[in-house]
Amino acid sequence: MGWFWAEQHTSKPLRGSSAAACPIDHTKLSKSNSNQESLCPVKPNVASGSASECPVKDDIEVLNPLNNMPMAISSERAPGQKVVLSTERTISSIPRGESDDQGLWEYPSPQQMLNAMLRKGKGDGIPEDAVESMVEVHNFLNEGAWQQILEWEDKHSQSTRVEPRLLQFTGKPHELSPRARMYLWLGKYFPETFNTQPPFDRHDWTVLRSLGKNKGWKQVRYIIDYYGAPDDEETGMPSFMLDTRPALDNFDNAFDRFEHWSVPLWKKAMGEVSSSEN
Repeated sequence: MGWFWAEQHTSKPLRGSSAAACPIDHTKLSKSNSNQESLCPVKPNVASGSASECPVKDDIEVLNPLNNMPMAISSERAPGQKVVLSTERTISSIPRGESDDQGLWEYPSPQQMLNAMLRKGKGDGIPEDAVESMVEVHNFLNEGAWQQILEWEDKHSQSTRVEPRLLQFTGKPHELSPRARMYLWLGKYFPETFNTQPPFDRHDWTVLRSLGKNKGWKQVRYIIDYYGAPDDEETGMPSFMLDTRPALDNFDNAFDRFEHWSVPLWKKAMGEVSSSEN
């Protein structure tokens, strides 16, 4: 797990979770075709002498297969909106897709974040002037999650000399991971040690691990549970905890998890790690 303290301005990406906002970009993944007139694929009922009503309603959202989210979110001001929000988007440090020409993933602008929350029915009660801070936390957590994945992938990157990339992600806010479920159960009996509250969000990220330069990629699923934590005692800033690990989909992932936690313990037991480094 990794601990993070929110700051108003985070200029450097983190190496290595209060706003319960999704720490992933759920917006622009491809350009919208909103300027083109959509055609109904259902033909009129000629035999009846009148056109059939199109069963494909205009308000049905077209979902992007990369993240199961709407293809595009408007940057226009919402009806009744009083605070002017920025429409500028921030580029992340996370490489997107299989090749360099696909660029980096983008974070939503504050205006897009507000529109997304309103669309999902989650915007009620959220002050408009707090949205920009929510976006900062959103971006901060996203960078932190990626830095934790880089730590997991480090031994593979050193072997192939190719950095991993992010292919896709899926939000599962209402689906507890097996470990989160286990921690909640243990928290009933050992509340001082284990979580008594569920994570406020969960995501599954599909990471591309190189098989070697120009040899293709292996897809590795990571599970990320996002927890709120007590505010920092010294600064009063909200803090978060990210539990990031490869999913137990195969033997390689299971071995990576075993090695990731067992090797530091073994080195510490053997006296190879000084107390100052812990």
